[in-house]
Amino acid sequence: MFYTSTRNNSIRVSAAEAIAKGISDEGGLFVPCEIPNFGMDKISSMINMSYIDRAKTVLKEYLTDFSEEEISYCVEGAYSAEKFSSAKIAPTVNVCGNKNILELWHGPTCAFKDMALQLLPYLMTVSAKKTADGKTIVILVATSGDTGKAALEGFKDVDNTKILVFYPVDGVSPMQKLQMTTQEGSNVAVCAINGNFDDAQSAVKSIFTNESIKEKLAEKNMAFSSANSINWGRLVPQIVYYFSAYCDLVEQGRIALGDEINVVVPTGNFGNILAAYYAKRMGLPLKTLVCASNSNNVLTDFLKTGTYDKNRAFYTTTSPSMDILISSNLERLLYHMSGEDCNAVNDLMKQLAENGKYTVSEKLISDIQSIFDAGFTSEESVDSTIKAHFDNYGYLLDTHTAVAVKVYDEYVASTGDDIPTVVDSTASPYKFSASVLNAVLGGNTPELDEFEMVEELNRVTGAEVPKPLSELRNKKVRFSDVCNKEDMENAVFKLL
Repeated sequence: MFYTSTRNNSIRVSAAEAIAKGISDEGGLFVPCEIPNFGMDKISSMINMSYIDRAKTVLKEYLTDFSEEEISYCVEGAYSAEKFSSAKIAPTVNVCGNKNILELWHGPTCAFKDMALQLLPYLMTVSAKKTADGKTIVILVATSGDTGKAALEGFKDVDNTKILVFYPVDGVSPMQKLQMTTQEGSNVAVCAINGNFDDAQSAVKSIFTNESIKEKLAEKNMAFSSANSINWGRLVPQIVYYFSAYCDLVEQGRIALGDEINVVVPTGNFGNILAAYYAKRMGLPLKTLVCASNSNNVLTDFLKTGTYDKNRAFYTTTSPSMDILISSNLERLLYHMSGEDCNAVNDLMKQLAENGKYTVSEKLISDIQSIFDAGFTSEESVDSTIKAHFDNYGYLLDTHTAVAVKVYDEYVASTGDDIPTVVDSTASPYKFSASVLNAVLGGNTPELDEFEMVEELNRVTGAEVPKPLSELRNKKVRFSDVCNKEDMENAVFKLL
């Protein structure tokens, strides 16, 4: 298995090279040159497997330069019992009818990013030994909340790595901020920026491709890599849980092997739903991939019209991990569905950089619409969805999952497509206690601090508080720096 770049498809690198580098030299994203095919026999063989064995089955098709022993070392280390509160790792829970929730937040930071970011440090360490010649790998991360903490936790005290995380100062929840600013580890650093996630992400991409910065790092025997979903090592673990959820539904008797299901994903940077696209291409019987957005509905507009336009108002919402106007992983989809036309991708990305928008061909958007549907929902609907699902089914949704559930309900109402469906649940409700409590109580939230909110939400709902969040209460804040986006380059060297 070799990998190429979305902006130069003459490139050929190994999986280890793609993971260690993170992004191609010209700014393109690494993608597999071919997508493996899983027949029903192979999917059938995965039904009675543990999550760890399902992961090994999928990953070995993409990481062909890793030995079987290396893959086992990575997967077993990432998904060990002491790290995840559920023995299933990512359990699939039926809420009502054909609506099934894929709970991706049972890891150490209580967000779906753990599914990839517990594995990535292992993949990175093995990849660096194969390709980086003893260099210290500098992991540079822009986060809208969950990626930052999950990356910090995954990479803390990993040999020959340093990790620097930038987050929008007013764009994360209090719990997300506390998770990052109290992070332990001798090789970690965190800095807020005056701006939004897109500002942070654009600056990080610029730093990655700046030759003078790379030369300064090389003088210190360092090299950049990424833990954002621009890194293939972040994306490939996410393919696994769609196969796992499908196998769970077969195992539970909710579908028969070979039946199609729909998938609904609350989406900001497009990586989580892109992983479902790869699973579909591999042969998993996924019918429609429904992309759910909050008020920052740039993806909904693109999937409905073919025009991507980030020149619009930016909203700070109660689902901050989706408050994104530049969805990096969409570039990978454009590459695959344009017939691997890197010239077309280069042109579109140039238009986005220069004008903030682009329009794809009628054929391309038609092809995309044959696989994807999309919708978005307002803040008021998020609250009412959380309340209705708790009142009616005793199931507590976080704000991001509520966006997906509301969009799913509207999708079924408008299309009649009520086949068994998996809705990704991306975070514990306790990461957004104030918003979830406000929704459950119908807006009558008392004046409480963050941890009193957690206690009150627990009292009102009875939902278990994840241990990693309850333990934050007495942790000391280590990082309080704030910089402007123009100063992020200097901040990188200061943090290093």
